[in-house]
Amino acid sequence: MPHDTTSATASAPGIVRLALELRAPWELAATLAAAPFLKGAPAGDGHPVLVFPGLGAGDFTTAVMRRFLAARGYSAYAWEQGLNFGPRPGVLEACVARVRQLRAEHGCRVSLVGWSLGGVYAREIAKMLPDEVRVVITLGAPFSGSPKATNAWRLYQLVAGEKEIDAARFAALKEAPPLPTTSIYSRSDGVVAWQCSMELETARSENIEVHASHMGMGLNPTALYAIADRLAQPEGAWRRFDHAAHTGIKKWLFLDPRRKPGLASLFGLD
Repeated sequence: MPHDTTSATASAPGIVRLALELRAPWELAATLAAAPFLKGAPAGDGHPVLVFPGLGAGDFTTAVMRRFLAARGYSAYAWEQGLNFGPRPGVLEACVARVRQLRAEHGCRVSLVGWSLGGVYAREIAKMLPDEVRVVITLGAPFSGSPKATNAWRLYQLVAGEKEIDAARFAALKEAPPLPTTSIYSRSDGVVAWQCSMELETARSENIEVHASHMGMGLNPTALYAIADRLAQPEGAWRRFDHAAHTGIKKWLFLDPRRKPGLASLFGLD
């Protein structure tokens, strides 16, 4: 029986996936152990990369990612807006101003990387500033489907002060930015239904599946490698992630989205 990959019918991850979020610390440990592997990730060209944290999180949660990007040769920046409590007054405007500032300082376009709700920020800012942004990469970002297809929607309502979510505004989030966009997602995400992180694939948009928890995705070695791979492409020469080019361990780390359902389907993780 084919799996439903549409976000329209997706529901919040169940208790098994939610319990698997406890593996996040092990993903950080895996990144430390995978240092030799990560040193082989494509090197950067020094262009600026602005990193956005997830819901209720701050820049401390993206420190590992930013250190990794700096080690690969990028100018990695934190968002510097405190904890991410949703679109509070002035936050989006400050982010837009930051992108413009970095563009002016470096003399080149800025790449945006966003984790969870931070990925929604990255996509929306890129839509507002298509001439200032180079690429957008999101990790477990809930940009399609129902806002209730996550285990964090009540928390969002609480911290953002939104009792009712604007359906029309939320539906508009599904539209991809008019520039190269990559969505990194995990079928075992315990917070966001993975279908809600699936991008409509075109010549300038793609999806990359990794084995990761939601809380540990920004610490996960395969996700970090994928980010470096996407950022390293020359500006104006972006191509979609080539699964066929990977052999050996990389073939298992980066699953082809055309794969048939595997053993994980027995546990409801496919």
